[in-house]
Amino acid sequence: MVDQTRHQNTRVDTVQRDEWRLTVVDLPSMRDAAIDREVVVLDTGAFARPVLRVRMSVGPGGVVEAAVRAGADVPHGRSRFAVIGNDPLGLLLTRRAETGDQVAIRVRDGLETVVGQVYRRFGFPAPTAPVDRTWEHREVRSSTELTDVETGLTLTVTSHAVPGDAGELVHLRAAVPQDALSAAHLAAVYGAVVTVARQLSPDAPVPANVELRVIPVGDSAERPVTLDQVGGLDAVVAQFREVALSFAHPEAMARWGAQRPQGILLYGPAGTGKTMLARALAHEIGGTLRQIRTTEILDKWLGASERNMKRIFQEARRYRQPTVLLFDEFDSIISYAGAGDDSGSQAVNAVAGIFKQEMNDLIAQNPNVIVVATTNFPDLIDASLIRSGRFDIKLEIPAPDEHGRAQILAHMIRDLTAEHAADGFQMFAADLDLADLGRHSAGMTGADLREVLRRTQMAKAMDEARTGRRPDPISNDDLRRTITQLGSGTS
Repeated sequence: MVDQTRHQNTRVDTVQRDEWRLTVVDLPSMRDAAIDREVVVLDTGAFARPVLRVRMSVGPGGVVEAAVRAGADVPHGRSRFAVIGNDPLGLLLTRRAETGDQVAIRVRDGLETVVGQVYRRFGFPAPTAPVDRTWEHREVRSSTELTDVETGLTLTVTSHAVPGDAGELVHLRAAVPQDALSAAHLAAVYGAVVTVARQLSPDAPVPANVELRVIPVGDSAERPVTLDQVGGLDAVVAQFREVALSFAHPEAMARWGAQRPQGILLYGPAGTGKTMLARALAHEIGGTLRQIRTTEILDKWLGASERNMKRIFQEARRYRQPTVLLFDEFDSIISYAGAGDDSGSQAVNAVAGIFKQEMNDLIAQNPNVIVVATTNFPDLIDASLIRSGRFDIKLEIPAPDEHGRAQILAHMIRDLTAEHAADGFQMFAADLDLADLGRHSAGMTGADLREVLRRTQMAKAMDEARTGRRPDPISNDDLRRTITQLGSGTS
């Protein structure tokens, strides 16, 4: 059953199954975006090993695809997807073969022979794991076809060995008329993904709550970053929370005729966390991050760069969910505007001119989008590009001071501890002196401090690998030693 609601004028469809719930955010927008290109709607590493990553996409013609990437630690003796298992057709075939039905016996033996050859060809063992009862097997050729009982949707499931015995990729594909694509169809495909995941690891739980939404190209699949994880930038965090509040209360904004900022410029030295702040803002407004890089805009062919810039803003006007449109290293995209009369300067001026035009009315046409630009060299950007009305907030992100460095380390250590705490393992000593580390790391940025932790973690892991015993937790002396080495350029 599909439940449909609206949240801040966005359609939300929910499909509840016994063990999991699927939420589809803004299905009409998803269908529109997939008219002429593939759009990713799920990209997650939340499944249990050996499943490493699950990706789902919707493309032109109503093609829905999913890929399940499994590591090389798939237990030997277990099939990748069952052919004759505990599904209705498999049970019927098994029962008839057991009663001596010669047709059933020949079908069963033939299927097992063919599939056995395929399994041996790819190093796959025999089928043993149960199948999600929502699915029934239809036929097996060089791949398996599954049909969803509720929707009648048929999927082709194929399995490929990853070169070098590095694991396996299971690919699922179905087609639905574009305008008929529903949340139930997407749930059917996700149900097949669950089936495959259970074949790979029958006893492992699957994520209980999954959300499908359009993930713009260039989005990061990393763990979400929140403003609570940002250290040493209290004033910046406070301003970002104000922006997020304006997204959360459009009624109050409309009542007072208030308009939130259309653009935010973040500038400062490299490694101070400007991109991370944009990611945190996207999370805070309950939306996504669309990251624009230089290579996505600049093109050697005449007029192509201008078309690329127009396309990016045309797509932005169609976003139905809150989105941070991030122009990273903004100066490299449209710097030196008006700097000369040569053809290169004219091309840059044309791109900059289109950017100005598109920014003039973006918020009026789509209030779901906010533009964030980052730069290490604000002096290289023409002032007209970043004037108020285009970029209403301009924030310097400086290298952190002593207190800020201690805060950043505290956040990083807390996250690492939460991520790796298991079976009584203790990564960090209980008596770390963060104030001392903040003083000792003078001049370092957040990126530098992350590298300090990475090097220290690596040293501990190598120590355990060489000796076979677990070393002591990371201590204050360990971190001070790495800070000194990094500061002196010692590798």
